Formats: sequence, structure tokens, C-alpha cells
Amino acid sequence: MYKRAVLIFFLLSSFIFSSQPVQAQEASGPIYIVQAGDNLSSIAARFSVSVTDLMSANNITNPNQLKVGQQLTIPGLEGVVGLLNMENLNFGDSYRSLMRRSQISPDTFQKLNHVVSPNEFYVGVSMIVPANDNQNFTARVSASVGESLLELAVKQNTDPWTLAHYNGLQGSYDGLPGDTLVAPGKNSEQKVSGLPPAFVSAEMSNLPVKQGGVGVVKVKTLPGVTLSGNLVDRRLHFFPMEDGTQVALQGVHALLPPGVYPLRLDATLPDGSAQSYEQSIVIVSGNYANDPLLSVEPATIDPAVTEPELQQLIQLTAPSNPIKYWDGDFISPAVAYAQTTYVISKFGNRRIYLGKGTDLKIPGFHTGMDFSGGVGLAITAPAAGKVIFAGPLIVRGNATIIDHGWGVYSGYWHQSEFKVKVGDLVEKNQIIGLVGGTGRVTGAHLHWEIWVNGVQVDPMDWLTNTYP
Repeated sequence: MYKRAVLIFFLLSSFIFSSQPVQAQEASGPIYIVQAGDNLSSIAARFSVSVTDLMSANNITNPNQLKVGQQLTIPGLEGVVGLLNMENLNFGDSYRSLMRRSQISPDTFQKLNHVVSPNEFYVGVSMIVPANDNQNFTARVSASVGESLLELAVKQNTDPWTLAHYNGLQGSYDGLPGDTLVAPGKNSEQKVSGLPPAFVSAEMSNLPVKQGGVGVVKVKTLPGVTLSGNLVDRRLHFFPMEDGTQVALQGVHALLPPGVYPLRLDATLPDGSAQSYEQSIVIVSGNYANDPLLSVEPATIDPAVTEPELQQLIQLTAPSNPIKYWDGDFISPAVAYAQTTYVISKFGNRRIYLGKGTDLKIPGFHTGMDFSGGVGLAITAPAAGKVIFAGPLIVRGNATIIDHGWGVYSGYWHQSEFKVKVGDLVEKNQIIGLVGGTGRVTGAHLHWEIWVNGVQVDPMDWLTNTYP
């Protein structure tokens, strides 16, 4: 009897103690990194789980203690493991390529991102993409016209059934010419995407692009490829960088309505064949304010005066000089009197100009930054470049324009005196003129503009970012 009681006690104790570690195990599931602006409710809604389950899975007792960068286990996502990355979709990221890169089911991906249509995959849109640790499928291949999946597989030292499996094809018969597939093999430069093989990589910087912002397109191609393309309605001009990347900078107009616009790349191969890729890009609002009404001399807002002067500026800033004069950051052109100046009007602000003594009203926007300052204060070059214009204009007064290369120009309006002439090469921080009150002004100040491939953009971005 005693032995039986001891045995029963031993078995019960073993059951109790062996079951405790199971209860203490952490909840399994993928990991999400808390982003700025997140809270438990928004995270729970994003992944279609309850706040209670989310708190329980992460042993959270106080929902107000959530921190940016904190790792959260997301329960209820069967079949998903690893890190859930928040990504701004880039050029070449499509519904199909993301399925192939992440190797998860479409149902799971749609659940993670609440995707309604594959057409939602625009450049600049933020989505959750599970990290895929399988590095054996990083090469990108594409069948040419008349080439079977079997022939393509032989080139990659694999078989058509493997290609079909990892690319979501119905079978070895399902391959289409031009469809970019994931294939066995490692390529450290080629990111798995929907780009044709002529493009080793292609990406845009500083996403999403805003009204008045700069689209920076960086592309690596196979040897001997010639690049061209378009962003919105502007033709891209590509220039070589030291690492072999080709880069194009394109301004986005401040009055372009926020929305979805085309981005296209065209590659011409050495044999004369061409490969192209087009994807929509999201342009977001610049959140520009409204300036007070400005009363000015009627002649300075007369279209008969303003339009020819604008066309003159457009022609001056149209060429894309292959020589890049600037290096690194731009500095403020008002740095010489930084202790006594401040920005009195920002780029992009919506304006209405009133003609003094008339009913003339002209809507527009502020095309640069205005710095306060008295007549005679020094204006300095924000970066190296070549002076292409220095002369009087009706609206802009005494104006200087500097070509910095690669389609980038800067302008300085309303000066009282010039310190440079056309053809001069100027260095960063060199005095180029003096502050004045010439042209369409309500007082002495420096108006500074930046043009990128024919479009005026926010100069503040060039003080806070390094391009390209």
C-alpha cells in the first residue's frame, strides 16, 4: 500500500513538473518591430488579432509602455516565421515578385497587408514583407520568346519543376516570355524583384516622393546597357557614379496633385534588344501652407511679362550637364549672415498675388525659400558650379543662376549687386552677390531656388539631404 502511494505521488509530481515548462514557453509566431506612431490597437488591427491576445503573447500588462523598436510576437499567423519587415515598396516590387521573394502564401500576404488588389503595389507604399532566410533562390531569370521553361532551367543548372514550385506556376508549361522568375543561385547584387534581367538592381531614394521633392533613381545594369526612362511626364537623364551605378535626379512639381503616376525604365542591350519595366509611383502631399495675400505692382504679375521671363528660366535650366560640379552637401546661401537672418517664407506655400489698385488676382506658389536680410549682405554659393546667367529681370530683379551639373541649378533673385559673371566657376561658400530689393518684392530679402531637371524643388531638402 505504501509503495503504491509513493508510486502515485511520483507519477503525479512528474506530470506536474514536466507540464510547467510547457505552460511557461513563450508564444510562437513572427516578430514585428514597433514603428513610430504605432500603438497596440493599430498593431492588432493591422494583423487582425485582438489586443488581448497580443498582450498575452508578449506578457504586456501596461499597453502604454510600448516603445519604438520593441519586438512583438504576433499570434495567429500560422506558417509565418521570422521578422516582419515594414518596407516602402521600391521599383520592381510587385505582387508576384513579393510572393516569390517571401515564399509565403497569397492568403497570408493579403492578411498581413489587407491587400484588395494586386494593382495596389505602387512605389512608395508601405507594406509588411516577411524576411526570407532562404538565400538559395536569389537569382533572377527570364525566358525569351520561344524559350521553354526546361531550356531556362538547364541554363540555371536546375529543373523546370523546381522553377515552377518556387515561382507559383501551375507546371513546367506555365512559363511566359518576359516573366521574371526566382531561380537557384546567389547574386549579392540582384534583389529578387520583377525587374527584367538587364537590370541588376533599381531603386528610388527618400520614399515616398512628395510634391516639390526629388526622385532619385539608382540603377545597376548588365555591362554595355544604355538607360533611359520617364518619371511622371519628365524624361530621365542618367549619369554614371564611381561604383558603376547610374543615377537620375528628377524634380516633382509642387502643384502636381497627389496621386499615382508612371515610372518607367528602358534598357537597350549591346545587341540592340530592349527590356523595359514600368510601375506606378505614389506622389504624396507636401503639406504646404497658404501665405497671406501679397499686394505687388501690377506689371510684375502681368502674364505678358511673367510668362516670357519664366520661359527664359526654363530654357536656361533645361540642359543636363554631364559634368557634376558639386560634391557632398549643399549649404545655406545666407550662411555669411546666419546670425542676423531667418527664413521668412518657405518653398511651396500657396499664394495669391494682388495687383495694387486693380482687380487683378494671380494664384501661384512660392518657388523657393526667402531669407530675411538688409541690403548689401553677402550671398554665397551653396555648392560649386558654373555661372550661366547674371543679369536684370523684371519679376526676379537682379538674378544669378548657377549650373551645378547633372540637371541641377540654383537661382538667386532680387540682388542689389552682382559679384560674379557668366562663365565664372564658383566654389562652395564663395560670395556671388549682395542682398537687395529689386524686382517683385515687398522688402529687401534673398530668394533662393533649386531646379532639378527643369522643375523647381524644395531647397530645404538640399540642406538636409545629400544628393545623389
